[in-house]
Amino acid sequence: MSIEARVAVSVLALILGSAVLAAAEPAAAPGWNPNAWLDESTIELRTTAPGEEPHWFKVWQVVIDGQLYVRLGSRAAGRFESNQTRPVLAVRIAGQEFPEVKGVAVPDMAQRVDAAMADKYWSDVFVRWFGHPLVLRLSPK
Repeated sequence: MSIEARVAVSVLALILGSAVLAAAEPAAAPGWNPNAWLDESTIELRTTAPGEEPHWFKVWQVVIDGQLYVRLGSRAAGRFESNQTRPVLAVRIAGQEFPEVKGVAVPDMAQRVDAAMADKYWSDVFVRWFGHPLVLRLSPK
């Protein structure tokens, strides 16, 4: 086989391999871009408890390393825990709605999220003293 043929086969293999890998990766939800929401103050989460209508509530949000995080107080954490579709919930932010977002508990991020909240929200000087038993990283399902 000539060198040109070998190069052509190698290039074709790289292209096909890249296409297969790209197809195997989950596609991000259209419009999901946490870095675009750095300046947003709040996010709305929707949960549905057994026997109840869907409930929307606002919480503060922060973006750390391109990931979206929320810190939930006792009541909101309880809503998340009793959510019929847990860990999936709906999210509204910056005029967009995402119907299927996965909330993953990340207790190891609690200190970083607390620090980011303190930097972003001046009133966190008071709010941080209330219990926040649950820190979630949110990402499209």
